[in-house]
Amino acid sequence: MMPFIDRSAKIRVGSLFLLGLWLSLHGMNGQDTLKDRPKVGVVLSGGGAKGMAHIGALKVIEEAGVTIDYIGGTSMGAIVGALYASGYTATQLDSMFRATNFGDLIQDNLPRSAKSFYEKEDSERYALTLPFNDFKVTVPSGFSAGQNVYNELVRLLYHVKDVEDFSTLPIPFVCIATDVETGNEVVLRQGYLPEAIMASGTLPSLFEPTTINDKILIDGGVVNNYPVSQVRAMGADIIIGVDVQHGLSDREALLSATEILLQINNYRTVQAMVKKIDLTDIYIKPQIEQFSVMDFDRINALIRSGEVAAIEHFDELRHLSSGGPRRRPAVQPMRQKDSITVNRLLLQGSNASTRGFVKGKLRFKLGEPVTFQKFDQGINNLSATGHFKSNRYKLLSNGAGEDLIMKLEESPNTSLIRLGVHYDDLYKSAALINYTKKDLLFKNDAATFDLMLGDNLRYSFHYYIDKGSYWSFGINSRFNDFEQDIPFDLISSNFEVPVGFNVNTLNFSVTDVTNQVYLQTVLREEFAFILGVEHKFIKYATRTLGNVAEGTDGLSLEPFEGRTLFERSNFYSTYAQLVLDTYDDRYFPTKGLLFDGDFHYYILSSDFNNNFKDFSVSKARMGIAIPFWDRWALNVEAEGGFKLGTSSVSTFDFVLGGFGTDLINNFVPFYGYDFLSLPGNSFVKGYARLDFEVAPKSHLLFAANYANVDDDLFRTGEWFTAPDFSGYGFGYGWESFAGPVQLMYSWSPEGKNSLFFISVGYWF
Repeated sequence: MMPFIDRSAKIRVGSLFLLGLWLSLHGMNGQDTLKDRPKVGVVLSGGGAKGMAHIGALKVIEEAGVTIDYIGGTSMGAIVGALYASGYTATQLDSMFRATNFGDLIQDNLPRSAKSFYEKEDSERYALTLPFNDFKVTVPSGFSAGQNVYNELVRLLYHVKDVEDFSTLPIPFVCIATDVETGNEVVLRQGYLPEAIMASGTLPSLFEPTTINDKILIDGGVVNNYPVSQVRAMGADIIIGVDVQHGLSDREALLSATEILLQINNYRTVQAMVKKIDLTDIYIKPQIEQFSVMDFDRINALIRSGEVAAIEHFDELRHLSSGGPRRRPAVQPMRQKDSITVNRLLLQGSNASTRGFVKGKLRFKLGEPVTFQKFDQGINNLSATGHFKSNRYKLLSNGAGEDLIMKLEESPNTSLIRLGVHYDDLYKSAALINYTKKDLLFKNDAATFDLMLGDNLRYSFHYYIDKGSYWSFGINSRFNDFEQDIPFDLISSNFEVPVGFNVNTLNFSVTDVTNQVYLQTVLREEFAFILGVEHKFIKYATRTLGNVAEGTDGLSLEPFEGRTLFERSNFYSTYAQLVLDTYDDRYFPTKGLLFDGDFHYYILSSDFNNNFKDFSVSKARMGIAIPFWDRWALNVEAEGGFKLGTSSVSTFDFVLGGFGTDLINNFVPFYGYDFLSLPGNSFVKGYARLDFEVAPKSHLLFAANYANVDDDLFRTGEWFTAPDFSGYGFGYGWESFAGPVQLMYSWSPEGKNSLFFISVGYWF
């Protein structure tokens, strides 16, 4: 090995000596000198996050005054190289990459605003989703579709969108991909630049493969992670190489599937690099052994490692310089607020989805200017549907506007198995098993069935036909069941109970079956109007009172259950709902608005207690979340509701108390009081919470709420008086992979109550 390295070093020194001789003979001036000088090519290797070191090396190369004539790369080297070849300076790349949230990009995290209300519920219920085809659970071919990465590349390379031949870029460029079917090397010199470098960087197991010209492509590092021969073939006389690959790892470093796959690939790479170093005149090797391919959060150290390694070769680089530091004219990237005009929408690929559905999700008009932010929002809306495996769209000039050419690849996974876990103080522990079937009866429909197993058996069924901004159709069916110890006075004030029982609390069981059929129109993903009809069966019962004779004061005994019944009726109603939800997170909102107004008109009942007359219930909740200071956010909400009509049915009265985000019927959370503690047929409530994100996904929470709750508050004017009830809380929240974990200690000064609430996982 040592003799080979010595020979390589001699060759590189000889090349630089000849270069110096050439420069001295030509005097370093005049147009002929610039025209006839040796051409410099730069090679950037793959290496995942370690490719950030390329930026530091390019900064030093610029500082040395080197003019780069050709550039080529693989994987992350292709991404950095393409951006540099398109005109960005190394300093610009430094700023852009430091400001990028690579976690959101790689994980394809979509903003909540991109999801319809049906999709929001889906994404906020399940911890794990797996394809389920032919009654077999399978594993996705990639952790991420890479859609967010692709969207960002389209935006950053918008200024060269019409360049099909990469040799006509400001710096001629080439990159490498691998044909996954044949294992052959694919040299990409033309095409749509974002698509080409996306293919070169499609790391197996991390991203879904990319299809170009009917070839299924993955990361070029599998076959050629350092394309020095390709750059030399472009016409480069001198090669500067930046190598961020590492050698073979020991067992302590092989801690992930990604690292193991790279180790397997490195068997070939380590051998190939022996000859490739010999073809490199200035070989820059950053010290990146302590970094992994996923260390994107260590970008500062990685960029610095590239600078340090390049500085060691500064004198050699200066020999290539034609003067002082190389100053490139800066390219202005497309900003989110900048406008484009899409004149035509062209659909390619598997077009099972209708053109109307695609246009409805994009939510911008053809032929009219639209900000790039709104354009991105439309692309995200399509991704959020889950109907597409990938969307490799192109923006190409067409007169005064653009052609949007969308190559939509339908997802082959129309059946899914989803899992979730949850614990709270009301429903107790539960495991969620879900089966989802898309395109069941019609295109763009979805049916989901949730079975909750645990302390309280429950189920939930949803069927939804998504028509975008047109009237969509849905069916819901839900079964809930739980028990809670509540004060005896609460029951006696709302239902007729027998006398002679000396008890303070009752074991109160609630059974609820709800079925809904509805129409929904969505003006945007955040705004919906719903009209529907509802059937609801409700049973309230207790075991505490023992065997009460049938017919006593309106009560009845179920002999096979031994329970005293307070309610066992079917109710039929029509309802309307208006929802605006721009919160960026359901559980820990830091910005956005919320309005949820609901009106139910109860028309018929089986009337178990012989007291039914038609009545209505109206309620509304509105809120705002505001970020302020560093990592602080304030969430303020107001809520209220009332009953209209002379019916003495108390089943749908409001009952405040407890903690949670998905309580049924008119049960309303309220800090400082246990579940089902404060009843009345009307209420008003104010709520405020401070959220301090002490670390990523970790929150310290400080909350207060105030309320008036009683019968006929709005008729008597009591709703506008000082609050009768208050509660305070502080706690901790963590955004775990299974959903939010929340620990809250709360107390009320009126009742001198203190309670500790626990919630683990998404609510369902």
